[in-house]
Amino acid sequence: MDDELYIRRCMELAQRAKGFTAPNPMVGAVLVYNGRIIGEGWHHYYGAAHAEVNCIDSVQAADKALIPDSTMYVSLEPCAHQGITPPCAVRLVQEQIKKVVIANIDPFEKVGGRGIEILEEYGAQVQIGILKAEGEWLNRRFFCYHTHKRPYIILKWAQTPEGYIAPSDGRRLQISNTHSHTLAHKWRTEEGAILVGTNTAINDNPELTARLWKGKQPLRILLDKDLKVPHTHKLFNEAAATWIINEQKDTLQGNLHFLQMQFDETLLPNLLQRLHDTHILSLIVEGGAKVLNSFIAQDLWDEARVFTGAVSLQQGIAAPLLQNAIPAFTTQLEQDRLQLWVNRSSTPYVQGMEL
Repeated sequence: MDDELYIRRCMELAQRAKGFTAPNPMVGAVLVYNGRIIGEGWHHYYGAAHAEVNCIDSVQAADKALIPDSTMYVSLEPCAHQGITPPCAVRLVQEQIKKVVIANIDPFEKVGGRGIEILEEYGAQVQIGILKAEGEWLNRRFFCYHTHKRPYIILKWAQTPEGYIAPSDGRRLQISNTHSHTLAHKWRTEEGAILVGTNTAINDNPELTARLWKGKQPLRILLDKDLKVPHTHKLFNEAAATWIINEQKDTLQGNLHFLQMQFDETLLPNLLQRLHDTHILSLIVEGGAKVLNSFIAQDLWDEARVFTGAVSLQQGIAAPLLQNAIPAFTTQLEQDRLQLWVNRSSTPYVQGMEL
């Protein structure tokens, strides 16, 4: 079906900006005249021109006259409000485009169908819902942020074949291989924030930056109730903005923001609310076991990425056990096995879609 073909192309284009558009969604657009693509575009990064504008602007001079009789395919409803950039729905009206095919309605309250209303009031034929589920998966962070009013939460850990996440004494042990390690750094560039607990910070001394992949650095978050982590540890360097969640003080020191919160059952919901208010669309939780299990216990997770390495342990700290989980897909990175799980109650998933 041609409509699906062109919407898939929109999604391919959108993916090119993964990690750069937040808090906006990833969007791709394709302009088609009589079965021929005359324009393509995507939203490159937050604050830049949107996909539809880039698509129209990409049309060659010889094809400009064809724009009004072409079909605009777009992976998400054209915006209807004046933000950093003008509303795309108005631009489509100005270009006199008479047919628009859309994968998803925008869940953002300032759009939410208004872009479609603008197009239909002009008289354009609008078709909605082509590859709807695939579009929700593509922008699952954006949809979660606006529908659940919290960041999209990704749990990530590595475990041994026996199901241990670390030795019994909690000391650092590299379970996954270099390929998996590099992939994990790539993931960091694609998410808004990354979180660890006190024991992991002390024992592993992680920097929580994307040193092995080019891209933006996530906001680093440390849960440290009694401020036990030494300031000589890497989390206190200047490599990225850092929140230290604690019960002792609330102050800003350079790139370090000490945020005072109660470490009770309200901690995670309150932290997620603070991240939502700061327009953080997604969060990777990297450990340790206690922190991961606390997210699972409160059903505050959407996706889990689990590496099973070849390193063996006869005893150790048990890896978390997911609840309400659906296996999505499995792949092999040499000796490591990577499994993706999604939360049945919160995450759309379409078989075959990529991370």
